Amino acid sequence: MRTSFIALAVAATLSAGLAQAESATYSVDPTHTFATFEIGHFGASTNRGRFDKKTGSITLDKAAKTGKVDVTFETASINTGTAAFDKHLQSPDLFDAAKHPTFSFVGDKFTFDGDKVTAVAGNLTLLGKTAPVTLKASQFNCYQSPMLKREVCGGDFEATIDRTVWGMNYGIDWGFPKNVRVIVQVEAVKQ
Repeated sequence: MRTSFIALAVAATLSAGLAQAESATYSVDPTHTFATFEIGHFGASTNRGRFDKKTGSITLDKAAKTGKVDVTFETASINTGTAAFDKHLQSPDLFDAAKHPTFSFVGDKFTFDGDKVTAVAGNLTLLGKTAPVTLKASQFNCYQSPMLKREVCGGDFEATIDRTVWGMNYGIDWGFPKNVRVIVQVEAVKQ
């Protein structure tokens, strides 16, 4: 009886070790990762921009269908292609880059369809406020990079957020929409 108990304990320990071995950490590849936004401009056109500087990591356990993403973007790295618009977006009217130099998304509720991530729910911290956001994947894949000789996982994710939840109210009285489409293109390299 004692031998059976010891064998079960050893088997449970080995199983736990194998389950942990499935979890992998990936570093965000800054050359393939961007957060972009789209917001209507008086119903005539769409303003777009992206954030060029970012850091982060992703932990993914495909077997357990779990993970965690933690990505931070520098607000002063906003790039619309128009310097004057970038300066206004960095001002206290909008992203207030001097007071809030970064914003971040931390997600730990992954939804899978087979081996594919279909959504990540978590919290977006912007302008010093944190609120829930779910990013839905329009595509996701892991592949062996021929250049890096390592596994890379990534996808395109998006959500539509109400910017007023974070206190970004500029232009609402003039008819600017409060809803902003956020698109996150991310690739991360297995460490």
